[in-house]
Amino acid sequence: MTNGNGGNGGYDPSHFHDLFLAEDRHFWFRGRNKVISAFAKQLVSRLSPGYRVLEMGCGDGNVLRFLEDACRNGTLIGMDLYIEGLRYARTRSSCHLVQGDVRDAAFGQNFHLIGMFDVLEHIPDDSRMLADIWKLLDDGGVLLLTVPAHRRLWSYFDEVSGHCRRYEIAELRSKLEQTAYDVEYLTEYMAIVYPLIWLGRKLRSKKRKMQPGDASRNLLQEEVQTIPILNGILSSVLSWEAKWLAKRRRLPFGASLLVVARKRVRKESVCDAIPNPV
Repeated sequence: MTNGNGGNGGYDPSHFHDLFLAEDRHFWFRGRNKVISAFAKQLVSRLSPGYRVLEMGCGDGNVLRFLEDACRNGTLIGMDLYIEGLRYARTRSSCHLVQGDVRDAAFGQNFHLIGMFDVLEHIPDDSRMLADIWKLLDDGGVLLLTVPAHRRLWSYFDEVSGHCRRYEIAELRSKLEQTAYDVEYLTEYMAIVYPLIWLGRKLRSKKRKMQPGDASRNLLQEEVQTIPILNGILSSVLSWEAKWLAKRRRLPFGASLLVVARKRVRKESVCDAIPNPV
């Protein structure tokens, strides 16, 4: 994996431990959770009680606990490939947890809302994944999605994290539309983080070249460390950003993308609707 538009992808489950320790404090995770929570509440508020929600790639349950609060009148399920992550998720949420792959998922009923948060970039065949999720959505159901933005931000962190790509807006919109979704809302977000990521990862990439051996794990741990004063300032700014986005406003730049995409119901053709002649 050498660039921002391709690679082997995957995820190293050994990262769950470091993330679990950092997520409650780190501004990035706190900011993202506020955005996801606000949008989840909006989307399920239009549904009758008993609706069904699935988080694909729920990992250690960092987002799942916020979805559980936002989706109190429905049934929430968290699904992940790795039992290591689900063990942490069980300490954070009381919802149903399933270890499995979307390609082999055999749920009895489809879902009204599926969330996938910074997972799609790990999947080599992302279009196939979007198509598989489409099959799990109820007619008119919604996919709430976040992914990292911009190839130019590609760095050692994407490699260590097992990313296959970072997304451009037009690319992501095209892939969703080609897999029968109607994109209702698409914006960049994490605007304040954009220059920090660009500068910080450039500096750490140089540091990585200077260090002997594989320093990836150490650099990953540095990435999720918090500087108390700066962390507090960035958390406050991202709280404001979450309120802005919750009004369905857009931002002109950012380090991530946020999408609301609705399953397009395939209509019968005129020929299909005409009965066979007797």
